[in-house]
Amino acid sequence: MDPIKEFIDERKKRIASFDQNAELKKAAHEFNVVSNREKYSYNFSWMGRPIIQYPQDMIAMQEIIWDLKPDLIVETGIAHGGSLIYYASILELIGKGEIIGIDIDIREHNRQEIEKHPMYKRISMIQGSSIDEAIVKEVSARAAGKGTVMVCLDSNHTHDHVLAELKLYQHLVTPGSYLVVFDTIIEEMPAGMYDRPWDVGNNAMTAVNEFLEENKDFEIDTEIDHKLLISVAPKGYLRRKK
Repeated sequence: MDPIKEFIDERKKRIASFDQNAELKKAAHEFNVVSNREKYSYNFSWMGRPIIQYPQDMIAMQEIIWDLKPDLIVETGIAHGGSLIYYASILELIGKGEIIGIDIDIREHNRQEIEKHPMYKRISMIQGSSIDEAIVKEVSARAAGKGTVMVCLDSNHTHDHVLAELKLYQHLVTPGSYLVVFDTIIEEMPAGMYDRPWDVGNNAMTAVNEFLEENKDFEIDTEIDHKLLISVAPKGYLRRKK
């Protein structure tokens, strides 16, 4: 047997077993709760920029980007720019692709650090609301003709905002590519944990649930869910069907 195929087959069996392992799932949930409460994701950076992501999700995104080799990645929510730099560095290794980052408030010191970074050559930024029709129109025009496009949503995590983003950006995602929704974990946290507009019952996961009820072109990549266990995006890795 081909050793690579054997490795992949064994991995799939192991991942599938995780979903039936109550002890492992319980331990992962407990870690998710405590680590989110303690802002664990703020511990990491990529090539000098804070990324504010869990390492597990970073690895999952690397796997997706490497497999897809996208021509364009659209990300809503920039913060310190760590994710933009991370995705750009993978695209640099692939040898193609660009990233558009959108944020309602790009802080000047963050903009300066991103613009002077070696990976900035694959990045462009747009300031404004991700659900502003003019911005959606601009991004759509820049995505036109791109072979493979993926979208990542990581801005305002309220139900209404994320649902609006899902509806506005779904058409950009090419068949077989991904629409990744971060911070769906909010729905699985204790109520009142976040001093923000979002909470249990009003967050990215509730938006994903409503979106998937209405849109059958997308499906949750359950294999990613099962293998990560520790993630800020459970049920958030949405794949557009081919």
